[in-house]
Amino acid sequence: MTYRVCFVCTGNICRSPMAESVFRARVAEAGLEELVTVDSAGTGGWHEGDGADPRTVSVLEEHGYDSDHTARQFQAAWFSRRDLVIALDTGHLKALRRLAPTEEDARKVRLLRSYDPDAGVDLDVPDPYYGGMDGFEECLEMVEAASTGLLAAVRNELEGRAA
Repeated sequence: MTYRVCFVCTGNICRSPMAESVFRARVAEAGLEELVTVDSAGTGGWHEGDGADPRTVSVLEEHGYDSDHTARQFQAAWFSRRDLVIALDTGHLKALRRLAPTEEDARKVRLLRSYDPDAGVDLDVPDPYYGGMDGFEECLEMVEAASTGLLAAVRNELEGRAA
């Protein structure tokens, strides 16, 4: 059975598509693409149907990641089809937990940087939208750092299912 991970930010054009691309690459590198599916969405629908922000695309491509993306809004019904919902900041975490139909679904929501042991106390990935390219680079660094721990957690879940 496939393990399903969805990354969620505000409009699904900066942080969550970046996290989706990076994590999909990590899953492929680990040879787990047959066992893990990765997607992303936004808490709002302002950008539904749009591609990722051009700065996100630029940073992803510069670092060798896929940048094909179409924005969409996360729906409460999706919880039943996701094993893990990864919020990019505490505002998203709260919004997603409020949206969750059940307590079990609410427990599926985690902060991305909680998987980075070096993250410290501030677990938010700052929104780079209103800044310059340096914010997008910083976002990528945070996403990459957390993706290693997230992959380890997902691998543990897969091993637990196989046992």
